[in-house]
Amino acid sequence: MGARGRPGTPAGGSKKMAMTREQKLSRRDQILQALARMLEQGRGQRITTAALAREVGVSEAALYRHFPSKTRMYEALIEYIEQTLFERVTLIISEPGDVDERCQRILTLLLIFADKNPGLCRIMTGEALTGEHERLQNRMGQLFERLETQLKQVLRTGEIEQHYRPAIGVSALANLLMATAEGRIGQYVRSGFRHSPQKHWEDQWQLLSAHLMAEAGSSQTPRHGADT
Repeated sequence: MGARGRPGTPAGGSKKMAMTREQKLSRRDQILQALARMLEQGRGQRITTAALAREVGVSEAALYRHFPSKTRMYEALIEYIEQTLFERVTLIISEPGDVDERCQRILTLLLIFADKNPGLCRIMTGEALTGEHERLQNRMGQLFERLETQLKQVLRTGEIEQHYRPAIGVSALANLLMATAEGRIGQYVRSGFRHSPQKHWEDQWQLLSAHLMAEAGSSQTPRHGADT
């Protein structure tokens, strides 16, 4: 999890100024990486700024020079999750592909990201946000809602352009797919990160895809329930 958007040396600026900025950005990343590491290692334990400062090797005052509050630290990690996922989701949607392929790629992206970032999974499931500011829970909820909206978009495009007919309504199917992915992430956290969210995923996706999505005119059971 590296720093993003590092500014270059201003025209006429000194090397000392550039070095100072680099050090500040680097320290900020160190704080976020330490927080993610502590989230991975701690089970249900609330992380204090004092403990985080010890992990980073700085004073609490030094933490607050980079972040005004612990809430802002969590927000920075959520921003990292958002940026990483949605940059790639945008690419997936813009590239050619069948509806089931696009849905699979979006969900697989989410599971791979979770697998590689166990500490952040505690934020994604909301476990690490218990007792923290309410807006953090709301923001994580909005992230999953946005992903579900992207799946709906893919499914609706598939209905219109590729003649796909989901076995259930688009909204219901998108919700089911997201619930499946979120459930796998939850299992990953509960197992202490021993059981990868990617385990059996390929086989499970084949089952989901075969029974829930098919081209119009196939022998699949007709769609049930009105869409919303």
